[in-house]
Amino acid sequence: MLKQIEGSKAVAEAVALCRPEVICAYPISPQTHIVEALGVMVKNESLKKCEFINVESEFSAMSVAIGSSAAGARSYTATASQGLLFMAEAVYNASGLGLPIVMTVANRAIGAPINIWNDHSDSLSQRDCGWIQLFAETNQEAADLHIQAFRLAEELSIPVMVCMDGYILTHAFDRVDIPDQAQVDEYLPPYEPRQVLDPENPISIGAMVGPEAFMEVRYLAHVKQMQALDLVPRYQEEFKKIFGRDTGGLLRNYKTEDAETILVAMGSLVGTIKDTVDELREQGHKIGVMTLTLFRPYPLDAVRQALLHAKRVVVVEKSISIGLGGILASNIRMSLHNESIPVYTVVAGLGGRGITVKSLYDMSIKAMSDELQPLTFLDLKKELVERHLIREKEKRRTGPIAESLLKDIGPIAASKLQ
Repeated sequence: MLKQIEGSKAVAEAVALCRPEVICAYPISPQTHIVEALGVMVKNESLKKCEFINVESEFSAMSVAIGSSAAGARSYTATASQGLLFMAEAVYNASGLGLPIVMTVANRAIGAPINIWNDHSDSLSQRDCGWIQLFAETNQEAADLHIQAFRLAEELSIPVMVCMDGYILTHAFDRVDIPDQAQVDEYLPPYEPRQVLDPENPISIGAMVGPEAFMEVRYLAHVKQMQALDLVPRYQEEFKKIFGRDTGGLLRNYKTEDAETILVAMGSLVGTIKDTVDELREQGHKIGVMTLTLFRPYPLDAVRQALLHAKRVVVVEKSISIGLGGILASNIRMSLHNESIPVYTVVAGLGGRGITVKSLYDMSIKAMSDELQPLTFLDLKKELVERHLIREKEKRRTGPIAESLLKDIGPIAASKLQ
């Protein structure tokens, strides 16, 4: 059924159709509307046979999800930003124990300084925690990926996080096709856990493992993740047959068949990049975009095949590995490590800074002329940075960087008006 609906509510309805049995949640913007909507459904019994558990922290939310999943219940939670970091220990435990929990991460910047707007710092900080990571470009895809996430998690018995851009998607009202219960039931079988706490057959979950077997446990976690590379495309095809939509998968290409320059990105940013590509195509430029949906496990071979014919690759990402550069770009370079294809890193949109078609257009023109720096910060306010660096040379006590920059913004902004 087509609905004009907020992204968070669309995700909540999709999750409810998956028949979760335990939902545990602690509010943190911008994911709060998702669990609020699910809480209302449980209270008014439109979502039946489900226990909604209010907890006192994000760490508790993941801990409850671990317990309920271990007891054999289909379990779901959601978080964002500092909330994800607060539950980090339990996040690793969930994957280490092989529990098929599904969690929404409404992507938001990590402080300090405090920032509630969108970038990908939070989920990418947990890229090695053992969870499968799926990134949604649109609200339709966010809803669809949650249905696929339960199928994937429960087949492999490993947790899955579905990442959707905070505010840009979670709080945006779009037309979303919400499936009916019969469709979801046809696609997602009843939950049959691979491991469960059963008084009739007692087992230990969470045993201590020493050097004699720890490496093997971690290796098997890696093997199970890699199995997702085969399952994700297969489940996407099954989803398409039932729901009539081509959504999810490892990656998607847009106008890349003859592209000499390929832009690579994840999340809602791709929509703006497609608009830029369309404009450049009209002017005769051979440019396209590759969208990565599955970030962990990383589809190294599929990315390589998608980019192999390009003359250059430009990775536009809303994250940074401080002291190195781009997180996504580092992975892309792995796919092309034996090739002479230059890979440019463009860090953009940190802390929710707007990313415009004009900025992407100007950057792309430079890239196509190979005039782009290996690491570029899109729309960086250089005068603000230079002023602070000069201040640090002139005196020892400069105070916190964030506060100093905020004081500078006033005079700089005023000077531009003169």
